[in-house]
Amino acid sequence: MQPQMIDIGVNLTNRSFHKDREEVIARAEAAGVTPLIVTGTSVRSSEEAARYAETHPGKLYATAGVHPHDVKECGSGTLERLRWLAALPQVVAIGECGLDYNRDFSPRDMQREWFQKQVQLAGELGMPLFLHERDAHADFAAIMRDYPDMIAKSVVHCFTGTREELETYLEMGFHIGITGWICDERRGQHLRELVKDIPLDQLMIETDAPYLTPRDLRPKPKDGRNEPAFLAHIAKVVASCMGIDVEEVANGTAKTTKAFFQIP
Repeated sequence: MQPQMIDIGVNLTNRSFHKDREEVIARAEAAGVTPLIVTGTSVRSSEEAARYAETHPGKLYATAGVHPHDVKECGSGTLERLRWLAALPQVVAIGECGLDYNRDFSPRDMQREWFQKQVQLAGELGMPLFLHERDAHADFAAIMRDYPDMIAKSVVHCFTGTREELETYLEMGFHIGITGWICDERRGQHLRELVKDIPLDQLMIETDAPYLTPRDLRPKPKDGRNEPAFLAHIAKVVASCMGIDVEEVANGTAKTTKAFFQIP
């Protein structure tokens, strides 16, 4: 019997999945990847994620938040809409929110403002945080230090940073999400060493599908699209790097994920 794995980050509302979302979910389940947590990155996508998750109770959950790329669209009604979404039983976290100084699609002062507002909302509601940080470690850590009670309730999704950044996050008490970036021999080589230092009770795994298709996946998907079924491959790579069995990675990360998101 194959172990259960939970994909904590699937962009299932992305248009690349519109034609075959049901098949994607079925393939994931056949690969032992269930449930899936569908990422909300704007009010609109969070609403769509929640609606879709509602049609697959126990198999799909959703997050509700505004990604730093999209905070320039935030307004007076944004927090109330997120609060309404967060009350739905299938919505299990606030996010994806955080800081992205790599692309700067939204002004940095606005990113910091809306990051703090969403952290405060999660604290008010007693919900965990699904976080994004890219090239913004110092400001990100500084903001979160102002909310110490939220750090253990936060996962830094798609971690690709340095050893120093990882050590800081682990010491602070964050959970860490690892994607197929670890399968990329060009950009992810350092992660193969770093993942050994992440305790299983702070580690989660994810695809970030349809993005970040594992480069060493064979056969390669014809359309290049990543999907949650490929989490099984990522788990094997993580296990190999950590020097443990894939079952231990799957069971450990599933236990951590269930406790974090409060899902059965």
